[in-house]
Amino acid sequence: MSPAFRRAAVIAVTAPVAGTILFGTSAFAAEKSVASTAATLDTAEQKIADSLDTRVQDVRLGSTFSGVVIDAETNKAVWGHDATTALMPASNTKLATSTAALTVLGPDHRFTTKVVYGNGTLTLVGGGDRTLTTADLTAMATTAVAGLKNAGLTTVKVTVDDSLFPAPTLATGWNDGYYPDSIAPVRALVVDGRHVTDTSLDAGQIFAKLLARQGVTVTGSVTHGTAGTGAVPVAQHRSGTLSSIVEHMLKVSDNDIAETLLRSTALAAGRPATFEDGTAVVRQVLTRYGISLANLEIHDGSGLSRANRIPAQTIADILDLADDPANSQTLKYIVDGLPIAGEAGSTLGPEWGRFDTADSQCAVGKVSAKTGTLTGAIALSGLTKAEDGRWKVFSFIENNSTADPAATKDALDGLAATVNGCWA
Repeated sequence: MSPAFRRAAVIAVTAPVAGTILFGTSAFAAEKSVASTAATLDTAEQKIADSLDTRVQDVRLGSTFSGVVIDAETNKAVWGHDATTALMPASNTKLATSTAALTVLGPDHRFTTKVVYGNGTLTLVGGGDRTLTTADLTAMATTAVAGLKNAGLTTVKVTVDDSLFPAPTLATGWNDGYYPDSIAPVRALVVDGRHVTDTSLDAGQIFAKLLARQGVTVTGSVTHGTAGTGAVPVAQHRSGTLSSIVEHMLKVSDNDIAETLLRSTALAAGRPATFEDGTAVVRQVLTRYGISLANLEIHDGSGLSRANRIPAQTIADILDLADDPANSQTLKYIVDGLPIAGEAGSTLGPEWGRFDTADSQCAVGKVSAKTGTLTGAIALSGLTKAEDGRWKVFSFIENNSTADPAATKDALDGLAATVNGCWA
């Protein structure tokens, strides 16, 4: 982006305050439109546009396709194909979720899980930490046991309090076949990211076993409960920073983390922790940043909803926003979290068969992009440095192709390699 555009688009995000989203004045949307329509392509960009015009006709991409390429510095449009047509974006939805979470909660936010004691009961209180591990629970149990023994107590009951979030429901566009493989019912308490029907009870049962191993007798079954106002705090665990959680979530496309972040974002904005309120906050944040909501429809935070619709242009605009130095303090973690072509352990790793064809292999290590995959929907959106030495933002979304999904992914990888310029 040009310096003048950056000044116009500065988003003044201060330390988050619950229920408040703070922004400065922005000419983002208007300036973007002017910059895009006044585009004059250089030789490398014209080559990208011409090649994409040909390669987007690939039968593996089907006939329902939305794509766009923009220059990250000048914001000019390099190429587009039905760029404003809203399609099912799959996990590219997580880019919008991340933008809202980082803006409202702040990159340094941490989630806290607590243990409190009252009336002979230890209550494990969930704080929305989807990264909580058995090792974390073990440390909390050790602290709790030490406190109990100092008080002369060796027998307790155990309950779990996950009242931070309402009871799990299905989002619009979800089906119960998603449980528990694609995602677990969304609760405020879970350990080791386990996919079970009741993650809270599961965490409580593991906690009870840890107490028993350390000499405390747990009576009765673990049940749901609500920590009393007079309960005494005895242990707690704080998660890593939100910035690190977002990076991990994007690298591996973790659906559970995405839905937890959606609810936590709603709470921080002063709204109930529901799909409806979480997505309302996402739309509010995108609007304040100047991102057009035209043709956008979202019903969850992960992109599992088959009712979600987002144009490639909107996805590209979100990535362009995150890549803008003016927003780096808050949003750079989105770009940092994008999988890198050929990066093992990410959704663009060789174990997923990505960037391993003769056309795309040249782009290994040169493309950073968020993947998206549902039955009938495949997306790839990210950044790469083109032959002219300038960074390009791209978004490609395909719906309803009859080709083998692996073949469609290969075709999308080829488009990304085309933007990079390594596939001439």
